Amino acid sequence: MMRLIVLGVLGCLLIPFAGQGQALQVPHYGEGEGKVIQHYPTTRLDDGEIVPWFPIDDVVVTARRTFKTEEDRLRYLRLERNVLRVLPYAIYAQKRYEQLDRELALVSSKREEQRLIKACEQEIKNKFNAEIKNLSVSQGKILIKLVQRQTGNTSYELVKEMKGGLSAFFYQSVAKVFGHNLKSVYDPEEDYEIENIIRSYERIRPIKNLYNSY
Repeated sequence: MMRLIVLGVLGCLLIPFAGQGQALQVPHYGEGEGKVIQHYPTTRLDDGEIVPWFPIDDVVVTARRTFKTEEDRLRYLRLERNVLRVLPYAIYAQKRYEQLDRELALVSSKREEQRLIKACEQEIKNKFNAEIKNLSVSQGKILIKLVQRQTGNTSYELVKEMKGGLSAFFYQSVAKVFGHNLKSVYDPEEDYEIENIIRSYERIRPIKNLYNSY
């Protein structure tokens, strides 16, 4: 991630280059040396001093996690594996739901709304039918929480909006048979380990998008 930083103290960072004016050495952390840039924007302070603007990398400081027992470590690794297994599905649900919202905002007839909702339902069913059913009970529970995290709605509310109250009740009842409670609500404090896993992973690489339609 890059961000613009105003550097107020230039002293040791301004390096003269013959025939090229002043070049700027960007602050660097870790091994090696910071790169030198020849062109950069500047701003004039109230007292007339001119300072440069330049992007520098964010420095993320994290503590090394320790576990009290080997069982705790293995439990965390299982949770991490399950979260990363289902997170792309939750992201897809978010993107598809946002697209449906945009489409519904542009139509004026009830018939067209129903057509769009039905098309969305069918698309999700076709994409997920062969994949979601292979999730474990633990993965299914995490997925339901992550759908709420990504969309701001519980899965039960999404199903109710798309299918109607009776169908939502049916989905809720069937889900409980498999140990999936569709009314589970994601709570960053309660599920802080899940939140930490997601944020740590996002700092390393972008979440893989299973479906590139959106």
